[in-house]
Amino acid sequence: MHNHMPPKYVCPFCSLVQGREDPQNQLKQTDIVFQTADVTAFIATRKYPKNQGHVLVIPNEHFENIYDLPLDISPKIHALAREIALAMKAEYHCDGIMLRQHNEPAGDQNIWHYHLHVIPRYHNDDLHNAQKILFEVDERARYAQKLRNWFARSEK
Repeated sequence: MHNHMPPKYVCPFCSLVQGREDPQNQLKQTDIVFQTADVTAFIATRKYPKNQGHVLVIPNEHFENIYDLPLDISPKIHALAREIALAMKAEYHCDGIMLRQHNEPAGDQNIWHYHLHVIPRYHNDDLHNAQKILFEVDERARYAQKLRNWFARSEK
């Protein structure tokens, strides 16, 4: 009833989690910031010009949207989103953090795998009027490395 994934859909997020890279999927293993058995965080393939390095946090298992997401996975996604937010504050020196999540076509969802956006915000960044553009692989890798460094320093 609340699902819109087309037949034979090849999920780019599932491919990333499974370690598969192919020309059809812009995501690369170098985009991954942090991963557990249940959730993965990675740099988005598109960027806002003044808010670069935003991260998507996903469940490793395929769930299309919030309606399908098991209640025991949701806290794990939000816990990792919190850690990503702290890493962004330290590494990107941003002024704030915005979380965003979309469901169904009318809700602006276009990848049929639940994902939570963690977006760095800056005073007067005009994000709501900005158009997302392609974020090159090497640039994404640099942002991912900054956040991975924070996680490495934060390990106890």
